[in-house]
Amino acid sequence: MWFKKSNIITVLILFVLVYFSMRLTEFDLAKFRDFRNMIDFLSQWWPMDFSKLPGMMEDTFETLAMAFLGSVFGLLIALPISFIAARNTAPSKILFHVSRVVLSFVRSVPEIVFGLILLTTLGLGPFPAVIAIMFHNVGVFGKLVSELIEAADPGPQEAMRAVGAKKWLANLFSILPQIWPNVLSQFFYRFEVAIRTSLILGFIGGGGIGQRLFNDFKTFQYSAVSLDVLIIMIMVIVIDFLASFIRNRVI
Repeated sequence: MWFKKSNIITVLILFVLVYFSMRLTEFDLAKFRDFRNMIDFLSQWWPMDFSKLPGMMEDTFETLAMAFLGSVFGLLIALPISFIAARNTAPSKILFHVSRVVLSFVRSVPEIVFGLILLTTLGLGPFPAVIAIMFHNVGVFGKLVSELIEAADPGPQEAMRAVGAKKWLANLFSILPQIWPNVLSQFFYRFEVAIRTSLILGFIGGGGIGQRLFNDFKTFQYSAVSLDVLIIMIMVIVIDFLASFIRNRVI
């Protein structure tokens, strides 16, 4: 079974792709032979500099606020667009196709590109970063929620239409309760992703703990860098557990 001609060809193609990918990326494990430079570098990370801890905590909460606002606003804007972008609830074929194209375009642009544009035009700080996260989340939530709407049971919707409810009311009150648990699950996942995105946007001037980490690294304050990294790790782990707990209680 494993030695079918199609399987052998697939494996050969995979090996060829891996080989050329390694050539293009200059993949070379021999570069890890000398660990002395890495050990010397990491030794400068200790002991941690706790004198900047209050400012780091403030930046951490700023990062969380950026990710939360970008996710919430993205979901709120995407919800009505999702009903237009779903086949079974779209008002017309033209609006359906236009909304799909718009969502695909917004989703295809990475947050860092939005961030570079907005930080240049609006100035440095967390506000442009929030808008960048929001734009990308509109595209992602729009696609995910529209697919949930298309997979919803049409029975409740038809029942509401049969008793005289308007189409938009039937769509809202028959479909949204069905998909809401999955929408919440997707929101918490995107919130976790937005936290990591906020860190990257901080590297280009978006504020938060990401910008502090970049500045500490650039000024060779490695004892502060180690504490920045520790706080980021703790933040991501806590949010991951908290999101899992809320999902299990709500969904």
